[in-house]
Amino acid sequence: MTAGPRGVPAPDPNPASYPNPAPGPTPAQTVGPFFAHALPWPDGPFVVAEGVPDAFWIRGRVLDGDGEPVPDALVETWQADPDGRFDHPDDPRGTVNDRSGWFRGFGRCPTDPDGRYRIHTVKPGSVPAANGGDQAPHIDLSIFARGLLDRVVTRLYFPDEAATNAADPVLTMLAEPVRTTLVAGVAEDGYTFDIRLQGEHETAFFAV
Repeated sequence: MTAGPRGVPAPDPNPASYPNPAPGPTPAQTVGPFFAHALPWPDGPFVVAEGVPDAFWIRGRVLDGDGEPVPDALVETWQADPDGRFDHPDDPRGTVNDRSGWFRGFGRCPTDPDGRYRIHTVKPGSVPAANGGDQAPHIDLSIFARGLLDRVVTRLYFPDEAATNAADPVLTMLAEPVRTTLVAGVAEDGYTFDIRLQGEHETAFFAV
C-alpha cells in the first residue's frame, strides 16, 4: 500500500483485499431540523374568526411513542363547512357558499413546549362517500414532526355524532379499539384530541 497526501495510506487498489462486513441495518435517518419562518402565522389556528356563531376550540397534544410531548410538531387541518362543502374549486357541488370570507377550511398550528396545539373552527357537515352515501362529520389532520420522513394523516370524528359515526365507511373498517383513537373528547369550550404517533393507543393513520 502506498502513502497518500500528508502520509495518509492510500486506498488499496485491489477490491479483493477489502473487508466484507456482515450486513446490518442502515443508520437511523430523520429529516430536519425545520425552520419555522413563514410556516406558522398569527391566525393560522383560526379556521374561522373568533365570534363566529357555534365556533369552538379543538385542543390536544402530540405525543411520541413513550407518551412524551413532541414540542416541535406542526398540525394542519382541512375540513368542509357546516353545509358539507369545501372551500375548493374541485368540490363538484360548488365551493363554500358566500359567507363574507368567514370560513377558510384550513388551519395550521405548531405545538408548544408541552406538545399542545389548538384549532378554532366549526363543525363540518357530512360529505359524500366515494361509493355513495355520506361520511360522518369529520376533520382531516396532517402532522409533521421530528423522525417522520413524511407527514402522517388522520381524522377527527365527533363524539356527539354517534348515529352518523356508526355508518361512516371509514370508521366501520376499523376495529373498535382503533376506532376510538379517532373520536374526540368533550371539553368546556369544544373538544379535545390527542395525537399519539406510536406506542400504546397509537392514533390510526391513513395511507393517502
